[in-house]
Amino acid sequence: MLTHKGTQQLETRRLILRRVRREDAQAMYDNWASEEQVTKYLTWPTYPSVEPAHFITDLWAKSYEKEDFYQWMIVPKELGQPIGTISVVRHDDEIASAEIGYCIGSRWWGQGLMPEALQAVIDYLFTEVGMNRIEARHDANNPKSGRVMAKCGMTCEGTHRQAGRNNQGVCDDVYYAILRSDWESGK
Repeated sequence: MLTHKGTQQLETRRLILRRVRREDAQAMYDNWASEEQVTKYLTWPTYPSVEPAHFITDLWAKSYEKEDFYQWMIVPKELGQPIGTISVVRHDDEIASAEIGYCIGSRWWGQGLMPEALQAVIDYLFTEVGMNRIEARHDANNPKSGRVMAKCGMTCEGTHRQAGRNNQGVCDDVYYAILRSDWESGK
């Protein structure tokens, strides 16, 4: 049985995962949303100005009223400002399943920060919310995203050919997942 608790603050060794604040819009624009290399494989376009960031931060802030809304800003403790986001992009309560999506500014790629954030969200969704399955997917042309998933114990379940769409057009989606039983046996 699921117990939706919404976006609660999570802490790891190097990160704070927290709710968005309106004042995060500028950092969102500066640190990742304005970078074409970050948005290349995403479904939303590179922001041409800070205005779309103001719109989305306001939208997310209002959405926190819903207990089944999960959207975190990724904030390195040493920096104190967000460098990316991680969220539940969809969930199915009947089968206790959640799909995770994430992005992070290119200046922080390769430092292990995204696997650290993803692991914290996986742990939270299993222990606090009661999920049974957590999945994520990436464009087949973006294998680095799949390595993040694998580092967190997720298993590659296969490629859905021409099943997705992103800023590159129609793409092959590679699916990864971890079940509660996998997670428990890995502890």
